[in-house]
Amino acid sequence: MSMNDKRRRGSRPALEWPTFALILACYGLWAAAGYLLWPQWPLAAMALLTIAVALHSSLMHECLHGHPTRHARLNEALVFLPIGLVYPYRRFKALHLRHHADERLTDPFEDPESYYKALWHYRELPRWARLVLEINNTMLGRFVLGPLIMNIGFFASEAKLVRDGAKGVRTAWILHFAGLALVLPVIAYGFSMPLWLYILVPGWLGQSLISVRTFAEHQWSERPDGRTIIVERSPLALLFLNNNLHLVHHKMPGVPWYRLPAEFRARRAEWLAMNGGYAYANYLALFKDFAFRAKEPVPHPVLRREPDKPRAFRPRAHGRALGGVGSSVPVPAKPAKD
Repeated sequence: MSMNDKRRRGSRPALEWPTFALILACYGLWAAAGYLLWPQWPLAAMALLTIAVALHSSLMHECLHGHPTRHARLNEALVFLPIGLVYPYRRFKALHLRHHADERLTDPFEDPESYYKALWHYRELPRWARLVLEINNTMLGRFVLGPLIMNIGFFASEAKLVRDGAKGVRTAWILHFAGLALVLPVIAYGFSMPLWLYILVPGWLGQSLISVRTFAEHQWSERPDGRTIIVERSPLALLFLNNNLHLVHHKMPGVPWYRLPAEFRARRAEWLAMNGGYAYANYLALFKDFAFRAKEPVPHPVLRREPDKPRAFRPRAHGRALGGVGSSVPVPAKPAKD
């Protein structure tokens, strides 16, 4: 973290009102769509519930980075209700902060959010699985199939960690199930909505919307700063909490979402030079280039080309060592990012 970023964190208010208000608005939108719109306007309700699920994912990301208050437990409580159903907040936090070790970005073993595979793992896959992963590396494929592929990998990885007694994982899931015990009855009895429908429409499509952002956030580059994208403009910027300016977020993770655009505008040329021009004007341009064409190969183009044992690695983010998942464990999970 830069000295400027540290000064910003030190001078930040006790409560960041824009983020707090957006959390209230997100849950309010979710409740209003389910209680008020679903009986009479089901399509409108489905659309708004999908937006609420996607926004909640972005707000979880904001909270795990220390917003909107200075207290981690309070931030966790503010997004405790898991309306997206899938990701326990504490697992999302542990994996995502591990991802913020920029020197390990895209590594299939050390970066929990990498979409690359080790070459020998890729070669061991059956042909149909390789094809599915190649389709998943197109933008349209990521939108349609991404949630299913991510969730299967995430649940399989988490089940192994629970079985192995990894520190903090079981507690994270117990808290998540406690949240689900509140959310699921509201959906089934308060909204009078079939759970399967909620899972397949708002649950699935909410993750699909987030995948528009995460699709091209990172690529391999010899320079760590060249691995992270900038998408300059997007009508989805509010839904993504300005994480389309992803390099700015990675370099200044303590800056709240509503200040990222000003940080980018103040040094636009510097940011674009920093990542070697890995930038798009908007997501439509990205879609035109990669809707039906894989943006990246599935096997990592440089790292993990030969079988080896991953080195023990304890990344640092926000100026402190990260705990959570054992660093030598390959983690294929792809939580709905940040």
